[in-house]
Parts: sequence; C-alpha cells; structure tokens
Amino acid sequence: MSKNGHNNPAFVSDHVDNIKQQSANKYSLELAEKGSSKAAKDPDYNPYEHRKVPHPTTNWETLFHLLKGSLGTGILAMPNAFRNSGYLTGSIGTIVIGIICTYCIHQLVKAEYELCRRKRVPSMNYPAVAESALYEGPGFFKCCAPYIGTVVNVFLLIYQLGTCCVYVVFVASNIKSIVDAVYDTNMDVRLCMIIILVPLILINWVRQLKYLAPFSTLANLITMVSFAIICYYIFREPISTEGKDAVGKIENFPLFFGTVLFALEAIGVILPLENEMKTPHKFGGSCGVLNVSMVWIVFLYVGMGLFGYLNYGADVLGSITLNLPQHEIPAQIVKGMLAFAIYITHGLACYVAIDITWNDYVGKKLGPQRNKLFWEYAVRTGLVLITFLLAVAIPNLELFISLFGALCLSALGLAFPALIQICTHWYNTSGLSKAWLLLSNFVLIIVGILGLIIGTYTSLKEIVLTFTE
Repeated sequence: MSKNGHNNPAFVSDHVDNIKQQSANKYSLELAEKGSSKAAKDPDYNPYEHRKVPHPTTNWETLFHLLKGSLGTGILAMPNAFRNSGYLTGSIGTIVIGIICTYCIHQLVKAEYELCRRKRVPSMNYPAVAESALYEGPGFFKCCAPYIGTVVNVFLLIYQLGTCCVYVVFVASNIKSIVDAVYDTNMDVRLCMIIILVPLILINWVRQLKYLAPFSTLANLITMVSFAIICYYIFREPISTEGKDAVGKIENFPLFFGTVLFALEAIGVILPLENEMKTPHKFGGSCGVLNVSMVWIVFLYVGMGLFGYLNYGADVLGSITLNLPQHEIPAQIVKGMLAFAIYITHGLACYVAIDITWNDYVGKKLGPQRNKLFWEYAVRTGLVLITFLLAVAIPNLELFISLFGALCLSALGLAFPALIQICTHWYNTSGLSKAWLLLSNFVLIIVGILGLIIGTYTSLKEIVLTFTE
C-alpha cells in the first residue's frame, strides 16, 4: 500500500520511526549468510518474540490505520475509474484486484516472517525482504540480490513522489474550482500551483514529524466530515443506470487498472504496520486484521466508484469533488477542507521520499560535514520542486493517478511479492507444491509486468493526446 506509500498517508506519521528502525535491519543481516540456501532454520526462533516496539499497536488500532489510510485521493478517483470500465466491469474488477492485492500482501508478510526466522532478526523492511529472498533463491537471482533493494527503493521513491504530484494537482484543482465559482472566472490551474508552491516547500522543511502530528489528526477529522457531505450529494438524487455503461471500452481498462491499484495498494506501509503490532500473528489469517480491513476497503471503493459513476455518468472528473455543485456553499466547503487536508498530508507523503533519498543515499555520500544541514534542506526543496514541475507539466489528476498506479504498484504490489515468494521457498518445496508455487506466482508476475507495461503505455499515450489536442 506508500504510499510509499498509501494514497492518504496521514497515518504514515505513526510509522516512519519504525520504517527507519527497520532500515537498519537491511544492513544488520550480516550477509555472511548470503546465498546460503541451507541457511539456519532454527524452528525455535520466533521473530515476533524478539521485536522491541516502544509503543505497539493493538489489532483495532492497526485496523483503523488501514481503514483511515483508504480515505484519500484514491477513493475520490474511483468514480472516474468506473467511467473507464463501466459499472458492472468496475464492480467485479475492483473486487478481483482487491483479492489479488490482499493475496500478494499475505505472501509478502509470510515471506518476511520466514526470512526473519532464517536470518534470526526480528523484522525487515521491504527492500531487505527482497534482497534476502533473492539470496535464498536459485543462482541467477542471487546475482541480482545486491541490486534488488535499490530497485525496490527506486519504485517506492517514484511512487511517493507520484503521490505528491497527485496531491499538488488535487489541491490546485480544488482551489481553482472554488475561485472559479466565487469570482465567476476560469483561473489557470497552474497559477494555483504557483500560489501553493512556497507553502509546500515550507511544510516539507519540517524535520520532525511530531510537529505535523496535530495537523495530521485535524486532516483526518476534516476528511471524515468531507466524505459525509460527499455521500449526501451522491445520494440526494435517485440513482439510475440509464445512460451509463455496464461494460466500458477495452482500451480504457488499463486506466481503470492503474487507478484501482493506486487507490487500493498500501504495500509500502504493510510491513511497518505489521511489525508494530502487539500481536503480529493476528495480522494474517482468514479473519485477521488484513482480511477484515481489505473487505471494508474494497466495499468502500466499490461503493464510491459505483454510486459516484451512476450519479455523474460520463461527466465524472478525476476527483468526485470537482463534480460537486459549483454554487452551493457546502460543496465549496468540502473542496476547501479536502484541499487543506491533502496539503497537510503532502508533508507526510514527501517525508518518506525524503527519508529514502537523504538517509539512504545523499546523506551517506556527503558524510559528516559542516554544511550537511544546508544540503538536507536543499534535497527537501529539490524533491518538492520535482513534484511541482511534474504537476505543472501534466495538471491532469486522473492520468497521474493511473500512471503511477500502473508504473509502480504493478511491480511493488504484484510482481515483487510473487518473486519473493518463489525465491524464499525455492529449496524447501518439491513436486506438486513446487509446481503450484511456480505456476501461481508466475501468473502474478506476468499480470504485474503486463499491468506495468500496458498501463504505463496507455496512461502516457492519454497524457500525450490530452496535451497535444
């Protein structure tokens, strides 16, 4: 799920310290065990019993974090996703993609547990799991193992920066909508982006997340109230299927696929959430925290996508907030509140990208020096400017969401977990078990690769068409 990285990372602030803590585990694996397919498999070592978490979360708290993280820009884009797929295909497709994503998350969590047990470490982050898994796999994958951690980090970084781009476009588009309604004008959305640039830079200069935590709580409250008002507008008129497509055009399905992946996947924060639990063994299981939360999340997304599309039809925009009545005060209040909430969470979303860029790469290259603080602020400013320039170049919310969903989450959410599962169990399965291991995971890898290539190509093609007309 970013959001890397999730599409509403207001809850990421509770877990970034844990992400940092886990990053150290990547380098504490002591790769003396590298490539050892016969690595020690101590049946008595239980990683759960060796986790030292200062403030562990309960099952209900973890469930709430997952649900809370689902209410963001992704769910607001679901009606537009259904416009590309049709209401019947969209409903079925969202459920199927939700099941596949949930299965892949289960595989990733199980692989982490098994690898932690073999390496005798309490927890790992995503890049460390991928690296350790490839060292446990066949010879070809062992050669790739030293690089897979960087590859995963690059995808996570692109996804988080992509999320920040979506936030810039979302905030600017909603401000434009308010200004246009109040002053009866047609303001350029890029001008709105320029107006919010300095505030975006300043909020990303905050180095300690604890100072953003109160704003994060306020953003969550605002989001809940805003969603209640949006539901009022969706259901205040009778819902009808008349004039709506049950099945959309096949060429638009990649856009639907990318949008749903962007909205559903929380792959970047799944391991931090599970690693912070008081009872992590209850995260999985048929009635575990993950399954219960994903059932509710898929239900919310199908509901928003289906009824939002049935209400607004082919006129639905990249965010359903932009379809709300232009001259009704509650609608304008919703746009303003959500623009403020997403602005606040931009600092949290970009924090993960800053953490990866600065702590894993730039900061290490610079080493100890007098001007290090200056360069840290330069990196923070540079990352904000990158997201700003991308948003200015392509101020199209729905295409941004589809692009980054297909580009990053097809790999992070589908292909990589399947590859990790294959490598983790390469030497301890045989016969039908190995055949099923290879068959099921190769299917997921193929789906992930096809989703990445076709989804990215379709999104880029639509971006080119949109801005060359």
